Amino acid sequence: MPRGYPRSTAAPKTGGYAGYEHGGPTWTAGTIVVVTVDHSGTGDPAFVTRTSPRPVADTVARLVDLLGARGLTVFDIVDHSGAARAAGLELRDTKLVIFGSPAAGTPVMVATPLAALDLPLKILVWDDEGVTRVSYTAPEALAARHHLEPALADRLAGIGPLVEALVTPG
Repeated sequence: MPRGYPRSTAAPKTGGYAGYEHGGPTWTAGTIVVVTVDHSGTGDPAFVTRTSPRPVADTVARLVDLLGARGLTVFDIVDHSGAARAAGLELRDTKLVIFGSPAAGTPVMVATPLAALDLPLKILVWDDEGVTRVSYTAPEALAARHHLEPALADRLAGIGPLVEALVTPG
């Protein structure tokens, strides 16, 4: 079985007490429990949302500058609201910045090929009734989703400090 995939999808046995012979839950070695905190207001701890003191366009421009200063590659900026407008639809100002570092992301994808569905990393900058929000998938959620070992999970952790620098006034 490829690395990074769960070995079993079977639910633990129930009944009795954990670890007892009377049919208690059976857990295999390597079970990981990840606890994250919902910072997005969505009720989903997999997403983190911060408030930017700048308009959407200025926040995106600052993000691109910060990424460049850190030596990261901006692969694309998806203008969801612009595409909606071109299709005759309305959508709040919404931009998705896709970025990363092949040196950081490649080992993650080598270990877990399906991580390529979440990499490169993405930051959503969007207007929430006049307030600019900056959202991303929590690195802990990505690490749990792809069963990453700590050394590989650490390669994703820089998104938090990056966003904090982005939303800091000044």
